[in-house]
Amino acid sequence: MNPAQRAVLFAAAADARDRAYAPYSRFAVGAAILTASGEVYTGCNVESASYPLVCCAERVAIYKAISDGHRSIVAVVVVTDTSPPAAPCGGCRQVIHEFGADAVVICANPAGDMRDSTMAELLPMGFGRADLPDRA
Repeated sequence: MNPAQRAVLFAAAADARDRAYAPYSRFAVGAAILTASGEVYTGCNVESASYPLVCCAERVAIYKAISDGHRSIVAVVVVTDTSPPAAPCGGCRQVIHEFGADAVVICANPAGDMRDSTMAELLPMGFGRADLPDRA
């Protein structure tokens, strides 16, 4: 990912964070993903009074890309208002791994602090398609 793509993803994730619906946790999160074909998709967290029905920003962005036919992501930027920037939750790590086992994950905050990680660092020994028995 080049510096221009990185800047675009950060701006898109920060903008998505502003649209988060987080009246219960007050923890707004924005995410932007870069697909293998170079398209950018964004997402924000969406909460519900029935807490287990929350959907994280990372998954919203990935599901939007998948619903448009993409199957591979190369980078994810997650923006939270914490210092240091917060990393994706375990569930999001698993979904990112499904579509981007080699993706770069950048955790950032509005102040511009950024931490880069690989999926292997965030989800060592991640469970994926190769771990399932052949169903053919």
